[in-house]
Amino acid sequence: MVVLPTQAMEQFSLVKNSCKATTLFPGIPLIDLSKPDSKHLLVKACEEFGFFKVINHGVPTEFISKLESEAIKFFSLPLSEKEKAGPPDPFGYGNKMIGPNGDVGWVEYILLTTNPGFNYQKFESVFGVTPEKFQGAVNDYISAVKKMACSILEQLAEGLNIQPKTVFSKLLMDEQSDSVFRLNHYPPCPDLQELHGRNLIGFGEHTDPQIISVLRSNNTSGLQIALKDGSWISVPPDQNSFFINVGDSMQVLTNGRFKSVRHRVLANSSKSRVSMIYFGGPPLSEKIAPLPSLMEGEDSLYKEFTWFEYKKSAYKSRLADNRLGLFEKIAAS
Repeated sequence: MVVLPTQAMEQFSLVKNSCKATTLFPGIPLIDLSKPDSKHLLVKACEEFGFFKVINHGVPTEFISKLESEAIKFFSLPLSEKEKAGPPDPFGYGNKMIGPNGDVGWVEYILLTTNPGFNYQKFESVFGVTPEKFQGAVNDYISAVKKMACSILEQLAEGLNIQPKTVFSKLLMDEQSDSVFRLNHYPPCPDLQELHGRNLIGFGEHTDPQIISVLRSNNTSGLQIALKDGSWISVPPDQNSFFINVGDSMQVLTNGRFKSVRHRVLANSSKSRVSMIYFGGPPLSEKIAPLPSLMEGEDSLYKEFTWFEYKKSAYKSRLADNRLGLFEKIAAS
C-alpha cells in the first residue's frame, strides 16, 4: 500500500470537498447508440454539457478486458522497472509530473501515439524481449474505439444537418491524424483521511484540446465535471459504458455551440483507478475554424489556427489555463 507522508502532500494540489448534488442537474446523459434518434440526443448533450456516456457502442468486451489486464500488469511493476519505459518524450511512462510546466497529480501514466508505425522498443525491457502482447492489446482497443468515435462524430454531423457527414470523422480517419492514447493509473491514497475535508487532486482541472475524447475506466470513482454555473459534479463510475468529452477543437468547429467540458480526477482513499482515454485529433496541418454551414450569419468567435499552432500553445500552458482564450476574437466595443 502506498503511504504518502504529510510533508510529501505539499507538492500536490488539494480542493475542498464541496461537490454536492443539485436538483438542477438531471444526471449524466446516457445515449444508446443503437437507437435511431441518438443523433439528436448526442447534439443536445454536446450543447448542454459537452459530456455524456454511451451504451451499445460496439467495442468488444474482450478488447477492453485484455488491455486493462495488460495495463494493470504494467502499473503493478516496481517503479524502477516502469521507469525504463520513460520519460514521456513525448511518449512513454510518466509519474506524477503532468506536462513540462509544473503540474503534478497523484497519477502515473503511459502516453502513446495512435500511429500504427509507433516503435514500442522502450517497452521491451519492461514486458520482455518483445512487447507484442501489450502492443496488440493497444492496437485492437484503439481500432475499435476509433471506429466508435467516428460513428459518433458522423451522427453529430447528421444531427447538425452538415454535409458531408464525414466532416468531423475524416479528421480522425486521416493517415496524418494526430491522435494520442493515454493509460492513467491513480493509486489508492490511504492518507486522505488526514486532509480534513479536502481532496487530493489526481489529475487537475482542464479541458481536452482535441476534437473528441473517449474514456473508459474501471469501477472506481474520482472523475468530476464542471457545470455551466462552475459547480463540480461527481461522475458515477460505470465500467460497462464509455464516457465522451467534447474537446476544444470541436468547440471551435461548432463556433461555441458545443462546449469543451472542464473535468478533473480526485484521488481515492482505498481503490485503484485505471482509465483508458483515446484523444481523437486532426492532422497537424489542419486548419481549425468554425464551419461556415453552422455560422448562420453569425460572426466567428475564434481566429483560425492550425492544430499544430494550438497544440504548441497548449503544451506551453498549465492544465487549468483557458487555452482557447488566446484564439478568441474580442468583440468590438
